[in-house]
Amino acid sequence: MPRPYQAGRVLCFALCWLVCFLCLTGRGEDRTLAELRLKAEKGDAEAQYSLGVIYDLGIGMPKSYAESGQWYLKAASQGLAEAQFQLGVRYFEFGKKAKENYTTAFTWFYKAATQGVVEAQYNIAVMYQLGRGVPQNSVEAYKWFNIAAAQGYPKAVSARETVGAELSSQDMLDGERRAAAFKPQRTFKALASNPLGMDAAPKTSGTGFFLSEDGYLITNYHVVEENGSYVVKTKTGSFQAKIVRTDVTNDLALLKVSGTFKPLRLGNSREAKLGQSVFTIGFPNIDLQGVQPKLTRGDINSLAGIKDDPRFFQMSVPVQPGNSGGPLVDLHGNVLGVVSLRLGDLRTLKISGAIPQNVNYALKSSLVRSFLEGFPELAKSLRSSDKATNDTFEEVAERIENGVGIVLGF
Repeated sequence: MPRPYQAGRVLCFALCWLVCFLCLTGRGEDRTLAELRLKAEKGDAEAQYSLGVIYDLGIGMPKSYAESGQWYLKAASQGLAEAQFQLGVRYFEFGKKAKENYTTAFTWFYKAATQGVVEAQYNIAVMYQLGRGVPQNSVEAYKWFNIAAAQGYPKAVSARETVGAELSSQDMLDGERRAAAFKPQRTFKALASNPLGMDAAPKTSGTGFFLSEDGYLITNYHVVEENGSYVVKTKTGSFQAKIVRTDVTNDLALLKVSGTFKPLRLGNSREAKLGQSVFTIGFPNIDLQGVQPKLTRGDINSLAGIKDDPRFFQMSVPVQPGNSGGPLVDLHGNVLGVVSLRLGDLRTLKISGAIPQNVNYALKSSLVRSFLEGFPELAKSLRSSDKATNDTFEEVAERIENGVGIVLGF
């Protein structure tokens, strides 16, 4: 029997704050904690959630289930999805004592699920499957398992197959249509994800990677097309960026920032092989998943894109919004392409009658080289590919991490 996911979620900013606080424990209620408490009491939802985490874990003070619940409720009532998920977990834990607790748990999980929290989406599916807190509905369960699976949640992938095997083909199609129509709506925008500390959160975000030590960076055109100002955030800081050149047809943009950076090697996409192992490092859904880099791995599934478009690779590397513009890298650390798009669920459903399963595309590096021909000095400075390295995968991944950044549009 499936069980809902019950581990607590912690926002990136909350984790960072807790690490800092751990370094200060032993001094009593430190000024940092006092400032956090003051913000929470004044109604700051992020501070309220962080305070709930602190009481939950007992960092610098005794654990208090009642106190943490109080602060989670305040943050959840303001729309903070992670706090809504925590309340769902709490009410579900007490579902056996009173059925109305399951109903309340479903309500909070649903609020978090519609904002994109994948664990909440999975829990909603399980509750529909089992009839906990909501009437049993296998089609709705299949829908929510599909939605969670589309975000790469492993438990949802297997559960979707189990539920699907029990449905008629018409019910499966109905569930897939419902899943394709779902669009998460993030009602609470965490300003903590803004690296500049500005009053407004970024309008768009994507990934980019450096090609030169002096700050030339490649990303997708659609990452920057609708904004007036741009910022690139790396491990070393945040930098104002300007657009140097764009290619709308191939969805490429060349940006420039001031500073010294660690460029990546631009490989030869013509040498890529079907079935070759590749990976990317990027920054998907920073509102929800935080600003730490995320690595995903897969294979080259085809040497051509949609309708055999020769400009693209098809790949099984899982990507999400925010991965756009990131490097597609071989195991030696050579960039074979630029992560560009995924097969749209709704469009594919209308054409084929099924939701695509992890079908994604990257523009080949040969197109990037052609794009840079107007900058001969930059083209000459490109680092050549390297297949002789004996570095471990972890060492290669660290090099790639040092050469990527978040591209933010304001």
